[in-house]
Amino acid sequence: MTTSDQTHRWAVVLAGGDGTRLQELSQRISGDSRPKQFCRFFGGKSLLSHTRDRIAPMFRDDRILFALAGSHEQFYREELEGVDDKRRVVQPSNRGTAVAMAVCLQRIVQQDEDAIVAFFPSDHHYSDGAAFRRGIESGFLTMEEYPESVLLLGAQARYPEVEYGWIQPGRTLVDSCTHPLYRVARFWEKPAPDRAEELRQKGCLWNTFVMVGLAAAFLELLQATVPGLLQSLDRGSDVQLDQLYDGIAPIDFSRSVLARMPERLIVQRDAASGWTDFGSPARVVDVLSRQSTRPEWLVSSHNGPEIPILSPATPAYGPINHAGT
Repeated sequence: MTTSDQTHRWAVVLAGGDGTRLQELSQRISGDSRPKQFCRFFGGKSLLSHTRDRIAPMFRDDRILFALAGSHEQFYREELEGVDDKRRVVQPSNRGTAVAMAVCLQRIVQQDEDAIVAFFPSDHHYSDGAAFRRGIESGFLTMEEYPESVLLLGAQARYPEVEYGWIQPGRTLVDSCTHPLYRVARFWEKPAPDRAEELRQKGCLWNTFVMVGLAAAFLELLQATVPGLLQSLDRGSDVQLDQLYDGIAPIDFSRSVLARMPERLIVQRDAASGWTDFGSPARVVDVLSRQSTRPEWLVSSHNGPEIPILSPATPAYGPINHAGT
């Protein structure tokens, strides 16, 4: 399934978030205020390092960009020491996912107008990295047939999570056992518990925020939904970046772009990779317990505030079915 030519493949690792939802646990583990993507929860590596290892086989080194925040420089300095400055997109401040993506896309198209770009959050966990890469490879092949669309990876919902965005699949494009493909009918952002259970029963998918598409297609979506953003960024050569960011309000890509343009989106169902967003202490501990991993900070957690194993929003859900593991 792997395509041999990686010339026009680009990856953007989104690592500029502040990690406020997991700040208490991150501080307990690291002893400082670092955001979760720079925290070593397991395996002696940060979530950012795990993300780099996961995607490395699919991209050339010079085609991987990192969206960062300047205020986090002390935390990523050593980890990205060997990364060329051109691949570090350092923002003066966090202005949301849409702004970070737009800046990276503009930098990419300046070098490669035919670029096909994959976006990867840096705070996720996958129990089966190989299955994840197979899904991404399938996504790249799909984009050759649907170049006008943007593809999202939707994780098969295992319980009625209220903290995730949900994707409602529409018309079936590819009826596959491994990587079925659908048009997107609608987005549901952090639904109430009853609605989340209804969506799960209907076969709706969790939005992983992993996306693949031509750089031109992403820019068209941004132009159609938040045109003022691209116009502001186009002024970047005339003003200092700090001054430019002062005039830009935070923009969330899911709410402001994806939810407004579902007709331009397709979703690929992922039931094999075992995706989890490290968005709460409960999810972190649950993942570690399922893979029988007990890092030192978890063993000694009795010295600090108790960490709940299950989120109150998702009591007593069943075991995760990680296909192929």
